[in-house]
Amino acid sequence: MTSESKPAHFLQNIIREDLAEGRVDQLTTRFPPEPNGYLHIGHAKSICLNFGLAKEFGGQCNLRFDDTNPAKEEEEYVNAIKRDVSWLGFDWAGDARYTSDYFDQLHQWAISLIEQGKAYVCDLSPEEAREYRGTLKAPGKNSPFRDRSVEENLDLFARMTAGEFDEGSCSLRAKIDMAAPNINLRDPIIYRIKKMAHHQTGDKWCVYPSYDFAHGQSDAIEGISHSICTLEFEDHKPLYDWFIENLPVPALPRQYEFARLQLNYTVVSKRKLKQLVDEGFVDGWDDPRMPTLSGLRRRGVTPAAIRQFCEMIGVTRSDSTVDVGMLEYAIRDDLDKNAPRAMCVMAPLKVTLTNYPEGQQEMLSAPGHPVRDDLPARELPFSKTVYIEQEDFREEANKKYKRLVLGKKVRLRNAYVIKADEVVKNDAGEIVEVLCSVDLDSLGKDPADGVKPKGVIHWVSADNNVDCEVRLYDRLFNEEAPDAGGKNFLESVNPDNLQILTGCKAEIGLAQAEPEKGYQFERNGYFCRDSKYGSAEKPVFNRTIGLRDSWAKEQGK
Repeated sequence: MTSESKPAHFLQNIIREDLAEGRVDQLTTRFPPEPNGYLHIGHAKSICLNFGLAKEFGGQCNLRFDDTNPAKEEEEYVNAIKRDVSWLGFDWAGDARYTSDYFDQLHQWAISLIEQGKAYVCDLSPEEAREYRGTLKAPGKNSPFRDRSVEENLDLFARMTAGEFDEGSCSLRAKIDMAAPNINLRDPIIYRIKKMAHHQTGDKWCVYPSYDFAHGQSDAIEGISHSICTLEFEDHKPLYDWFIENLPVPALPRQYEFARLQLNYTVVSKRKLKQLVDEGFVDGWDDPRMPTLSGLRRRGVTPAAIRQFCEMIGVTRSDSTVDVGMLEYAIRDDLDKNAPRAMCVMAPLKVTLTNYPEGQQEMLSAPGHPVRDDLPARELPFSKTVYIEQEDFREEANKKYKRLVLGKKVRLRNAYVIKADEVVKNDAGEIVEVLCSVDLDSLGKDPADGVKPKGVIHWVSADNNVDCEVRLYDRLFNEEAPDAGGKNFLESVNPDNLQILTGCKAEIGLAQAEPEKGYQFERNGYFCRDSKYGSAEKPVFNRTIGLRDSWAKEQGK
């Protein structure tokens, strides 16, 4: 089913009706990440949804950084987020925006709430404030500082802003209802003291707005028509609306919630992902084992595959966990259709063709893709000595083994038929070389004796190849729900999530492989050249995904 023929989801229906009824003139959405980490696969759903809806309905989507907490935010994360959104294939309207762009206006609106008698400076400590807040079953109680006069609150807030008070000594709170069933309406904090520099505003401020206060007002300033967020913000919606109703904002955005993306065998909490980085379980936010967009990109996953995956899972209001196999299917399907083919021998075994002319080299041709004529053919140097996989040769084997066996024939892919005649072993009895005869009349056709080889194996020239390292990445976690029930997710880390193979030999054309561009290593899986490690002389290739779902097969044993 194509995206055009799929039934409309609930957000498309809402937007279509709002435009038809004239409630909004133009759809304006936004993607508002906090720059406190790298984007992950869960963010991809929100990106595709917000930017996709804007494109579908002829509107615009802003990129806005929710940068209200300088303690956790860094310019590195800002730059990474911009790269990821662009890589995923989306352009934001105008320049990237920042909540910090609106700090002056937000501060004035905080003063407006004080002047209306709807905000007050509270001297309760964070611990005391939690006690006064109550629980989900019991109402809170009023702060002893709730009834301060407007004049006193204006003075105290000015002194907070001037830096006279210590962090944690006081905060500015909205005056709503300490007995409200919705705990978010129990006099929430709207400004707190943080005496630290901000990556955008420097040392200008020592008080910063809370997310709940800044978010809706930033939407209003930007003229956002549909503020689309995940379901965990549904309980915050009454507070979002309360601020909009009680401040002189220039627009009236509406909040709508959808179910976030939850994948099994994966964690997407930024705090937990940062812990994996900080404690050395992975090599940075862009490690190919990470579910971050930069990690997926470095692993060779394409933006088209991620967009297709987001299309496949759909948009609903029902929380559910998506099988990571669906993501892997989208990745494999995209690469199968688009990745050029190549050959790489992971564990080389030397094969000498005893009857091939000494010193001769010929260039054989191989298709770039079995069905893509637009992908150029490859040239494969062929000479007296080649490498095959160690596992592709046995001295003896049963009829199920379709590779090279002593005394039997096999075809070298896109090349000749060879027959294994003799083995050479070292002092330890290990096979180090296979002596074969080659049928020089079998290029592109069956042997003249009518005995067809039972298998086809890949190979590379021993004289003209790329010496490389291959990294076989697997799932980072071996449990379906690594952090379920409050358990320590680190205990679910898969100990076999990375295998590094050295001394691998790839066909010579891969010397020009572009970093992060996908290739199918025939019979081995999909790989890409790593963008972080390796050199021109000795590249590193990362396994993106296997040709088949070997994980499910292993789990079923």
